[in-house]
Amino acid sequence: MIQSMTGFGKASREIGNINIQVEIKSLNSKGIDLSLRTPSVYREKEMELRSEISKILERGKIDVSINLENKTEDTPVKINTSLAKNYYDQLKTLAVSLGENEKSLLSEVLRMPDVMKNEKKELDEEEWKLVKEVLHAAIVNMQTFRKEEGQSIENDFTKQINVILERLVQIEEADPKRIENVKTRISKNLNEYIPVESIDKNRFEQELIYYIEKIDINEEKVRLKTHCNYFLTTMKEPGCGRKLNFIAQEIGREINTIGSKANDVDIQKLVVLMKDELEKIKEQTNNVL
Repeated sequence: MIQSMTGFGKASREIGNINIQVEIKSLNSKGIDLSLRTPSVYREKEMELRSEISKILERGKIDVSINLENKTEDTPVKINTSLAKNYYDQLKTLAVSLGENEKSLLSEVLRMPDVMKNEKKELDEEEWKLVKEVLHAAIVNMQTFRKEEGQSIENDFTKQINVILERLVQIEEADPKRIENVKTRISKNLNEYIPVESIDKNRFEQELIYYIEKIDINEEKVRLKTHCNYFLTTMKEPGCGRKLNFIAQEIGREINTIGSKANDVDIQKLVVLMKDELEKIKEQTNNVL
């Protein structure tokens, strides 16, 4: 079943005073392009996360955001009070001896080394397990989104391929008339410039057969039909995006060849309509996983 590379998923859960929130967004990309934003406490797990997410989601320009919301008013920043007092006393003594103003001493003390300490939170394994559970829940939600988008794309592909096949049937119906028109036109043009008695009928028949073989499109019609049916079958395969893109290119080659060899106004019009449907297909195959 087709999956779109475009997707969105989010999940959240609480543990104690902490609310864990995960959001995942995905757009189309030739490969995996992963952007990961996590709290600093989880940085040591970043490679593990990257490997796991890339394995599951396969392709796409993917943005993953993991946020922690602490409901308490605790702050990881601590003031080394004893050191701050020591700095203050020394600076005050210095200010008095120099006759300087003592009002700004506190701000100076707070800028001194090791007065303000950021007490880094240690990684909690139980919390980390919950984070991974929330991450996987967000991934599942995004995959559901991708499948729903993929179903819509699959329906469009089916309609567009069927339109191309319908136009092909019309070309097959118009082809015999095209050949007869070519024979009539060549004979008429020849008779205008060369007397009938001067024409070598055997040579004329040979040249006519040679020319008709050059503009014959039977092989292209057969291949085009085969490629279209193969496209419809391949849509049922997992991870078929690149394959569908290649098949669409082959469909395009056959349509172009039919157009260049047809030399017929009615068939050219049908070719243009087929190309229009194919362009829609090509645009969407770039968004298929």
